[in-house]
Parts: sequence; C-alpha cells; structure tokens
Amino acid sequence: MSVVDSVLLIAFGGPEKPEDIRPFLQIVTAGRHIPAERLEEVAHHYEVIGGRSPLNDLTLLQAEGLRRALTRDGLSVPVYVGMRNWHPFFHEALAEMKDKGHRRALGIILSSFETEASWDRYVGDVAAAREKVGPGAPEVSYAPPWFDHPRFIEAAGDRVRAVLSAIPADRRKATPLVFTAHSVPTAMADGSPYVAQFTAASRAVAARLGYPRWSVAYQSRSGSPPDPWLEPDICDVLRGLAKEGVGDVVVAPIGFVSDHVEVLYDLDVEARRLAEELGLRFHRAGAVNDHPAFIEMLAGLAKAGLRA
Repeated sequence: MSVVDSVLLIAFGGPEKPEDIRPFLQIVTAGRHIPAERLEEVAHHYEVIGGRSPLNDLTLLQAEGLRRALTRDGLSVPVYVGMRNWHPFFHEALAEMKDKGHRRALGIILSSFETEASWDRYVGDVAAAREKVGPGAPEVSYAPPWFDHPRFIEAAGDRVRAVLSAIPADRRKATPLVFTAHSVPTAMADGSPYVAQFTAASRAVAARLGYPRWSVAYQSRSGSPPDPWLEPDICDVLRGLAKEGVGDVVVAPIGFVSDHVEVLYDLDVEARRLAEELGLRFHRAGAVNDHPAFIEMLAGLAKAGLRA
C-alpha cells in the first residue's frame, strides 16, 4: 500500500432540517421492516429536539479541530467526513477524495465501543462505497479502537467533573454516577468486546475522578420486545435509585461521542422526565463532542496511522 495521504472521519449521520427527518429514517431502517408508527415516533423525537440532529455539525467541528491539530504539528493532511446515513455519504466523500488525488485514507470510526452494529457495519459500508466509486477509490485502513485512550478518558472525565462540581458539596458524595451506552441485542454483544470496553472505559473515567460510586446502564433500546437486549436500562436504574432514597444522579453517555438524538431526547427528555416523576435531581454530563482532549486523541490516532 502507498503512504496514507488523507483522513476520513466515519460517523452515523443525522437529519439537518425537518424535511430531512423521514428520508433519513427510511435510510437508517432500510430492510428492517420497522412499523410506520415506530418511525413516526422517532421522527417526533427529532421534532422535539429542534427538527434536526447536531451530529453532523459536531462531526464537522471534530474534523476541523483535527485538521488544525495536524497543521499545528506540521502535517498538512486533508481531513474528510463520511456518513453512513446522510450527506456526505461514504461514497460522496470517497469520490471527492478520489477527484482530489487521494489514494490511501486512514479511517477513524467515531464509535466509542466495538460491536457489529457500531464498527463492523461501518467497515462493510465503506467497502461497498469504494465499489460504488469504482477504480481509483481511495483504499481505507483503520485506526484501532480507542475506548481506553488516555485522552478520551480525560475528555469524558472533564465532562463528568463539570457536572459533579455544580452539585452542592454536601450532596455530591452521595450522588451516584451512571455511565450509559446504546443497548444492543445480547447475541450481538456476546460476539464482541462491547460490554468489556464499555465497562473498562467507565471504570477508567471513575478512577480518574477518584469517584467510587458508579455503575453502567444501557439506553435507546429498539427492536422486537421479546428479543433479549443488554440491560439494565437507564430508566430501571433510575427507579432503583429512587427506591434507595437517592437525591441526585449524574448520567454520563460515554457510549456516544456527540450530543445527538439518543442523548438529547432519550436522556434529556425521557429519562429526565422519569427522574423528575421519581423525585430525582437529574444531571447529564455532555458527550465529548469537540473537547480539546478528544481532538488530541484523534490527532494521535491520525499521526500513528500516517507513520504506519
């Protein structure tokens, strides 16, 4: 293979305006026979958070931050963004890269933890996009998983610390910290390091903060109700904490690198509403988004790939 000459940030994608919502959901659910009423329910989630997803904007901020970090370090390497489910689609990004003469890209998958849905499908979809672009499409190699990267742990820890520091000191010590990630079918999880990586990252963030009272929970479950998915669900965890008489809870969605619909609706609307009904004060830590330490992590991954 030739030397890496570009970087491709690989993300899920999201609708950018109200009229994008239903076409986007059709792309996401293609071939899955999702009932129309379920799609309308999810469309409503996007409408509640403003009729669009901030994921694309945040990914572009991550790309720009990475570009600046590489330039600062003397590397004028172009950084592109490719989305699985919205513009710029993978094939659109790869076609632009081909037109500009790039032949080998380093792909960085913006998923915290590895499972078939959060990692392997991206690799497969990028391969299909290369076929669509045809001869001359850039070859794509991939940065390794980064769930335990010190700069990711630093960024996630800073987001949690900011929320904890806003809780009065006399309540803070008794406040449980709950890390969340997207639930997946247990059969899928069993064949992947997803749970182990999620647990390891959560433990590392809690250790960095010196915070002993923490646990993990899952959120945003979908799929057929009878099928087993990873548990406990965040809402069940909140109910349990309320029964214990807890006053505050901090929820840290470290399974997501951007504050998008699973965070802004599933946590900020649904979980917060339940917490209020239960008498819990709900505090949500931000995703890493474009935190400087996360950008430095991306730069480190890129530089390592450029040297390979």
